[in-house]
Formats: sequence, structure tokens, C-alpha cells
Amino acid sequence: MNTPRQAARQRRHRRTFMLGATSAVIAVGVLAYLVMALLPGRNADAEPAAATPLATTQVKATTADETGTPTTTASQTGSPTPTGAATTTSARPSPTDTTPRPQRHPATTSQAGRLEPNTSHQGVATAYEAGNGDGACLFGPSPDLMIAAMNTTDYETSKACGAYVLVRAAGGKSITVRITNECPLPCAPGQLDLSQQAFAKLADLKVGRLPITWSVVSPSISGTISIRYKTGSSRYWCGIQAIDHRNPLDRLEVRTTGGWRQLPRTSYNYFVSADGSGCGSAIRLTDIYGEQLTVNGIPVRPNVVQPTQVQFARH
Repeated sequence: MNTPRQAARQRRHRRTFMLGATSAVIAVGVLAYLVMALLPGRNADAEPAAATPLATTQVKATTADETGTPTTTASQTGSPTPTGAATTTSARPSPTDTTPRPQRHPATTSQAGRLEPNTSHQGVATAYEAGNGDGACLFGPSPDLMIAAMNTTDYETSKACGAYVLVRAAGGKSITVRITNECPLPCAPGQLDLSQQAFAKLADLKVGRLPITWSVVSPSISGTISIRYKTGSSRYWCGIQAIDHRNPLDRLEVRTTGGWRQLPRTSYNYFVSADGSGCGSAIRLTDIYGEQLTVNGIPVRPNVVQPTQVQFARH
């Protein structure tokens, strides 16, 4: 028969056993959980679907196909990228970007202000129906049709008017023409639009466009320079034009009470005194070689060609 002391000792043993068993069960459970967590096929970084929303906006990527033509493919963020599709949506081309770009052709060697001695220009010759030879330079009918229209760039606000130009074709043929007209866009810098008669001296008109080189020349011509005042000119306003000069004009000046005054040049080949200053007085002409000629005694007689006794030297 157990004594009270023995009974108390047995109760303590039972409690210790129960606590140990409970701890063992808990330890086994933790171990089992760890083992399951480390099994293959389990994604330890998996998040609930709502934690990472998928974008639904479509983006377009441009690539080049085998022919070099740009093609557009659409992909959706979060879905596999199609084979061959671009993986960047940046509008700026990367250093290895092969997308075709518009080609820009280099400009010809001719530039504004290049109508100078001993300067060769490259361009193309085309042809036009010149009629009686009159044009933007307002010289009136031409005595012959070996003439041309200068592109707007080299026309340079009528500085090219009256210039004699030697034109050489790739085949070796050449011709000298006088500039009487302007060839607006799409005439490119360096281009000359020859009269059909002049073009035919270089090639068949069927050629259409002919590669050329050209330069300003100082030809041997007879005759002297003439002066014409524009219709409507008076001592209060006048426009002055020089005709039949051997070399291109660089500037025209009139004598005023304050000295020589350079007049601005118009695109229709007249030098204008808007306030009438110098109208009817002495005129000084300067060519591209720097030679100066002074003309006296030319009255203001609108639209009348008045000859002088001077002409620029040949160079």
C-alpha cells in the first residue's frame, strides 16, 4: 500500500512524462513542416496573385524584317515575348539599332554667295521652254536663246542675273549661257535649267537630267553697259537696272549729298532707292572682280534703255 509520500512522487513523474511527450510531439511537427517546405517543386518566393497585378496595357515594338522594312509587333506585359520581337520600347535608337532611316543626300558644292571668280560648281542640268528669253531678271527678250535659269540658292536675290556661265557635261561637251531667269524649287542648289536650245547642245532632250559642272566666266563680248530706270521711277522713288554687263554685278551705288550710297537689290533685278535719294545722279557699278565703273548723265526716264560708254574688263 502506497504511502502519501509515494503517491505524490508518482504524480510528479506522470506530469514530467506528459510534458516531455508534448514537447516531443511539437518538435516532430516543426520538423515535418520544415521538411515539407524544402521539398522540390515548392516556390518559396510565391506570393498571392493579388500582390503582383499584371499590366494589361499593350506596347508596340518596332523591328526590321529581312527586307529592311520596319514591322510592328504587339506584346503584353507578363506574357512571353514573341521570337524576334524587340524587347525595348524606347523611342531613341540604340547604338545597334538597324531600323532604316530616311537618307539625306549631301548638298552640292554650290552655296549662296558663291558666284565668284575661279569657282567650280557641281549640279544637274534640266531644260525648259524659254520662249523669247525673258524671265525673272526682267531683261526683256533675249537676242539669242543660249540662256538659262539659275536655281534660287545661287540666284541670290538676282546677283546671278546677266552672268555668263560655262557649262560642262560629263561627256566633255560644253556651252556658255547667260542667266536671264530664276529656277525656283524643286530646283536644287547647283542646278541650271537650260533653254531647250542650250540643253540640246549638250545632250538629247530625252535625257532629261544631265550631270554638269559650271563656273562663271568673263567672255569676249561687244557693246557697252546700258541703264534702265523702272516704270514708275521719279526723283522721289526709283529702281535702277544695269543691262549687258560682261561680269556679274556685286553692287550698285548712287551719289548723294552725303556721298556714295549702296542700293539694296531686289529679286526682280532692280536696285531701289525707296526715298528717291540719288535718283538721276551719278551711278557707280562694281563687278565681282572688284572693278568699278562710274556712269554720269543718265536722267530718270522710266522704262527706257539708255546706253553708256563703259564696259567691265575681261578676266
